[in-house]
Amino acid sequence: MGSFTNESVKLIDTFIDSIWLEKGLSKNTLGAYRQDILSFSIWINESNKTLTDVNKSHVLDYLAFRLKQGYSSKSTARFLSSLRSFYSYLSFNSVIQDNPILHIENPKIGRPLPKSISEEDVVILINSPDINNPIGLRDRAMLELIYACGLRISELIDLDLIDINFRQGVVQVLGKGQKERLVPLGQEAMDWLDKYILQGRNNFLKGQKNSPKLFLSNRGVAMSRQAFWYRIKFYARKSGVDNSLSPHTLRHAFATHLLNHGADLRTIQLLLGHSSLSTTQIYTEIAHHRMQEIHKKHHPRG
Repeated sequence: MGSFTNESVKLIDTFIDSIWLEKGLSKNTLGAYRQDILSFSIWINESNKTLTDVNKSHVLDYLAFRLKQGYSSKSTARFLSSLRSFYSYLSFNSVIQDNPILHIENPKIGRPLPKSISEEDVVILINSPDINNPIGLRDRAMLELIYACGLRISELIDLDLIDINFRQGVVQVLGKGQKERLVPLGQEAMDWLDKYILQGRNNFLKGQKNSPKLFLSNRGVAMSRQAFWYRIKFYARKSGVDNSLSPHTLRHAFATHLLNHGADLRTIQLLLGHSSLSTTQIYTEIAHHRMQEIHKKHHPRG
């Protein structure tokens, strides 16, 4: 353990000081780097090796050890990033001749599939608000709109009255990067928006001057993200639909259901306001998983 204490810790700390000066990394990031390399150093020291004795086989053996310990691919990728920076530093400063991690690739990290819900559950959720009062009427219109147009929650609550064009049946949305797009409303969404604007919206103004915002809170100002998130959770519990869903779940449902009914990715990309088609392609994975589930459940040899 003497070699570990006297050589390895000093080497690690020198490296940490160097990248702090060079890259200005945060305290948490530096701590993560140090912990990753320290853990590897402790493990390698059990074989009477130091960090400068390491070769590719040692790194691969440690990765196998991590796998048995149940570390995730994401955690292992971060560890390799720490080790790669460390050994690049040692190599650049001629502390070692051969970089043991030079030809070791990061594990592939699968992108988590966005959470979605079935079309049946969407209908149950949207039908949950009590439309006999202004709050329920507003919430019904918001749920209809976010699902009909696949809006982000920020896009929904930022809408002004003038952004809704009933004559053309579209909504003008200001998305990420201040990019504008036109999204079709659909008849159901238009009908509920019309009812909310004519029968419910004025109740939220409470004698104040009119607001340009489409959806208003009880204080007569624009709804907040937190307020609408809370309303979604409330209706999820009330309807018995999965209460872990969020406003973004309805955006994912919009894209998934369009794809299931034959829409092409390019159209979905435009409707969602994605700048890259690769961002939209994850919905093909959702559709693929859904088709597998249907086949397994309903096919006689599934």
